[in-house]
Amino acid sequence: MANPFDLVLFGGGGDLALRKLIPALYRAHMEGSLEEGCRILPVCRRQEDANQYLDTAQDALKKHLRDGEYSESVWKAFSQLLRPVALDIAVPDEQWDQLADILGADEERGRLFYLAIPPAVFGPCCENLSLKGLINERSRVVVEKPLGYNAQTSDEINSKIASYFPEKDIFRIDHYLGKETVQNLLALRFSNVLFEHLWDASTIDHIQITIAETVGLEGRAGFYDETGALRDMVQNHLLQLLCLIAMESPNRMCAKNIRAEKIKVLEALRPLVGESVDKNVVRGQYVAGGLGTQLVPGYLEELEAAGSNTETFVAIRAHIDNWRWAGVPFYLRTGKRMEKRCAEIVIQYKKVSHRVYDESAGQIIPNRLVIRLQPEESIKLVLMAKKMDSLTTELQPAELNLTLSDTYDSFRSDAYKRLMLDAAANNSALFIHRDEVAAAWAWVDPVIDYWRETNNQPHLYRAGSWGPQAANELLDRDGRHWFNPQ
Repeated sequence: MANPFDLVLFGGGGDLALRKLIPALYRAHMEGSLEEGCRILPVCRRQEDANQYLDTAQDALKKHLRDGEYSESVWKAFSQLLRPVALDIAVPDEQWDQLADILGADEERGRLFYLAIPPAVFGPCCENLSLKGLINERSRVVVEKPLGYNAQTSDEINSKIASYFPEKDIFRIDHYLGKETVQNLLALRFSNVLFEHLWDASTIDHIQITIAETVGLEGRAGFYDETGALRDMVQNHLLQLLCLIAMESPNRMCAKNIRAEKIKVLEALRPLVGESVDKNVVRGQYVAGGLGTQLVPGYLEELEAAGSNTETFVAIRAHIDNWRWAGVPFYLRTGKRMEKRCAEIVIQYKKVSHRVYDESAGQIIPNRLVIRLQPEESIKLVLMAKKMDSLTTELQPAELNLTLSDTYDSFRSDAYKRLMLDAAANNSALFIHRDEVAAAWAWVDPVIDYWRETNNQPHLYRAGSWGPQAANELLDRDGRHWFNPQ
C-alpha cells in the first residue's frame, strides 16, 4: 500500500490506542514516515468523546512519549492528520455513512482498518464495513489479540473476518514481533556462521524465555480473570518467540517462507496432555507483597473476589521433537507482579567437553547468550577469559555486550510504529497467519482442559518475587536454575 493512506482506528479512545498507537503514529509522523495526505480517523463511541479527542490525544502523548519527544510544533502538524469520528460499531446507521463520506470513493487510496476493540465485535465491525461499501481492493484489516478464548472461538472469529477480507489482507498483530531486537535475532542466527553452527542440540544445553511484568490487573479485572496468563501471554507472545528461536532458516526472508518454518515448530512441539501437564507446567497466582518500596495487594484483592483459580503466572518445560532440538528443554515463564519488568531470551550452552585448566584456575561457567527485548534492548554473550590483573591463571566470566541504544545514537524501537507501517505497505512478514493461531491453540487447549477437569489450583507467590517455588523446582529437577534478569 503506497502512501498516502487512511488509517481508521476503531477503539480510538481506548487504552491501547492512547497509550501505544497514537504515540507510535506521532513518532512515524515526526520521522517523516507518513507522507503528506495521510489521514488518521480515530473512532469513538460518543460524539462528545470525538469532539474532545484532540485534547485527549495531546494529553496522552505528553504522558506516554519518552522525555524530549513531545514538541508543540510537531503536535500541531500531527493533529492536522487526526479526523475523529463518532459511531456505534455494532449499528450501521447514518454515522457510518459519515465515515464513508470522509473516506470518499478514491479506489487508489489505501485503507487500513485497525480493530483495537474486543474480539467479540470484530465480526460486526467487518460486516458493517462491508455493508457500507468501505472495503475495496486496497483495504486491509489489523486485529489485536486475544483471538478467541480457545481453538473453537478463535476459528469462529477468524472465519467471520475471512468472510469479508481475504487472508492476505488480514494482519494479526503481535507487538513483540515488531521489536527490533526480535528481528535482530533472525539476523544474528541466519547472517552469522558463528551462531548458525552453534544453534542446535549438539551445543545448546537449554533455552529460557521470560516475559515478566510488574503490573497487576490495571483495570482489566473482568477480562483477565476469564483469560489468565496461559491464554494472554503463552499462546501468542511466548510461542512466537519460541518459533523464531527454533525455526529452520527460510530460503528467503518473506512472509510465506517464515510462516511455513514457524508452523513446523508449532507442529513439532511435544503435546502436554493429562498427567504430563502436572510434570511440565506450573501455574501461580500472586498474593500481597512488596514491589520495590511499595506494598501491593494480591490478585484476589485487586479482583475484589472471594476466590479464583485464574493463573497470573505460568512456567512450562517444553520440548520440540525434531532433529535440531531433540533433548533440549525450552523453559517458558511469564507472570504479573514479578520483581522486575523484563523480556529476555537466554541461550545456555553446554559445558566444555574437557577441562584443560586445573581446579586452582576457578570454575568454568558455560557460555551464555542473553537477548534482552525490554525494557532496554541488548545482546550479551558471556565468555570465559583470563583475569587480566593477576599473574596467575585465574578464569572469570567476561561479557561482550551490545546495548543497541548506546551503539545506535538514533535508535528508538517502537514495535507498533514498525508494524502499522508494515501493514500499510502490505508487508505481512511480521504478522501471524491463521494457521499459526490454530497450531498454537492446539498446543495450549489441552493444558487448560486438564486444569479444568482436575480443578487444578495455582501455587501462590508473593508480589515482587520471581514466582512460586514450584517454578524453581521445575528446573531443579533437571539440575538447572532460572536466570533471573538483573
